[in-house]
Amino acid sequence: MKRVVAIAIVTAAGLALLACAQQPASPFAFGDASGDSLVLTENGQPVFAYNHGMILAPGVDPKYRRSSYLHPVYAPDGTVLTDDFPKDHYHHRGICWTWPEVTIEGVTHDIWAVKGMEQRFVTWLKREIHADRAVLEIENGWYVMGSDMRSVREIVEITVHPAQNNRRHIDFVLTFETVDAPVEISGREKKGYGGFGVRFAPRTETVLRTEAGVEEKDSDMVPHPWAELEATFENGRRAGLRIEDHPDNPGSRPVGWCLRHYGYVAANYPGLEKITLGANQPLTLRYRVTVFSAA
Repeated sequence: MKRVVAIAIVTAAGLALLACAQQPASPFAFGDASGDSLVLTENGQPVFAYNHGMILAPGVDPKYRRSSYLHPVYAPDGTVLTDDFPKDHYHHRGICWTWPEVTIEGVTHDIWAVKGMEQRFVTWLKREIHADRAVLEIENGWYVMGSDMRSVREIVEITVHPAQNNRRHIDFVLTFETVDAPVEISGREKKGYGGFGVRFAPRTETVLRTEAGVEEKDSDMVPHPWAELEATFENGRRAGLRIEDHPDNPGSRPVGWCLRHYGYVAANYPGLEKITLGANQPLTLRYRVTVFSAA
């Protein structure tokens, strides 16, 4: 009887090892997370860097030090699409999710421009690679400057799909919940910008598009289901990035956008409205980013 059980155990272990061996290898790999940034690659080529340390560019005022965003972000051909610490707006940073008006107990802070409040990394929740995707999940916090008391718990889940036909999809699920006192967030007064956005790297021949076609002028709060920027970047290659607003996101649909030909695209939620994050009232936002390059 013991021999039969032993054979069964060995057989089960062998089948498990065989199943693992037959699973297709993942094209994705995460780099070392011990520094300030975690790099994801696909077939050895960079996809993005997630900046979890407190980042500051040389020569920039320390008041702009920040964390919890993606830069650089790459097109499938290796073109760098994003910028960080641009001289015209030092607070702009890669792909990020920030708001210019965050009010706690009557005091308004600006996590968008890193005034009075900042995002800080807390811990890694997932770093998974599969044959058909890579998943990165992070817990961050919103902190009033000079305080170790977290006001908002932020969970960021990023799912990256393999590049196909010079395009790569990256899905974001962002969840925000208060830790103690209610927190009110809104976009910038009058213009409404604030939320999920991208600052683009230096480029020429910039074209902004929405479902309505080419957008010739900058705009604020005009509703669109998606928006994209395509241009010729510094390596001489044509590439771009699109943001799609998920139809299940809260608020009226489609969402209004901040579109800037100097190189900024953002989905403005909640725009000019003020919403409150309270106890048992988490906010979840979903977006799909598609990076693409010319054939």
